[in-house]
Amino acid sequence: MQEQRQRAAACAAFIRERIGRIPEVGIFTGTGLDDAVSALAVEASFPYEMLPHFPVSTVPGHAGRLLVGEMAGKPTAALQGRIHLYEGYAAGQVTFPVRVLQELGVRVLLVSNASGGVNAKFSAGDIMVITDHLNLTGENPLVGPNEDTWGSRFPDMGAAYAPELQAIADAAAAAAGIRLQKGVYAGLKGPSLETPAEIRMLRTAGADAVGFSTVQEVIAAVHGGMRVLGLSTITNVHDPDHPQPASVEEIIDVAGKAARVLGKVMAGVVEKLETTH
Repeated sequence: MQEQRQRAAACAAFIRERIGRIPEVGIFTGTGLDDAVSALAVEASFPYEMLPHFPVSTVPGHAGRLLVGEMAGKPTAALQGRIHLYEGYAAGQVTFPVRVLQELGVRVLLVSNASGGVNAKFSAGDIMVITDHLNLTGENPLVGPNEDTWGSRFPDMGAAYAPELQAIADAAAAAAGIRLQKGVYAGLKGPSLETPAEIRMLRTAGADAVGFSTVQEVIAAVHGGMRVLGLSTITNVHDPDHPQPASVEEIIDVAGKAARVLGKVMAGVVEKLETTH
């Protein structure tokens, strides 16, 4: 992990030399959700290929660039596109962008994703505040020697999704007339979509939404001392008794239509944050 830290520090230094204000807030957009950061006044844009040691996203619906600028008066870094385990990347590579943000000094992280609804009361287009997660990927980015300068060997995950940020999200959504759902996110490795039996299992386990991202990043962020807010865009709702085919194109389309709503919540949260280092 020491080598990973050296690479993250080098990447952060590369970015720092090319921007003005150092970001205080970090944002991940999920599949089809690039427009969720339309409120960001962009001052610098970096394709992932341009950043030293940075893994490159290979999935449709992920632009693959880091934007740095200002959102709601606060210096913010937005990652349009993420890296997934199912692309063949190791957990340490998936979380490398989080470590770069950590090296830059980011202490508040907003993660978003496109996910399938497991809770039958949800509807496509809903925004769900993640209250907790189930890591069903079989992976963990902290496996191996611990980097003590990054965080504790055994980080507590009892409040991985900061309750105070959830409250801010509630207030921001209410002010914008947006109704939020709340629930538990189940993270699978993917890329195959869930079987009806798996959906029944996830419901029994207490999941409200399911996807192929987020949990690795959140584990790394908590390890790094960040406060985390998670927001899932529900792109479809699973009915295990009457399964319907789902395509990536349809998921991206629904996510794209919900991105502006998600963006209003994110901008409202950033506006209300107290983020001074």
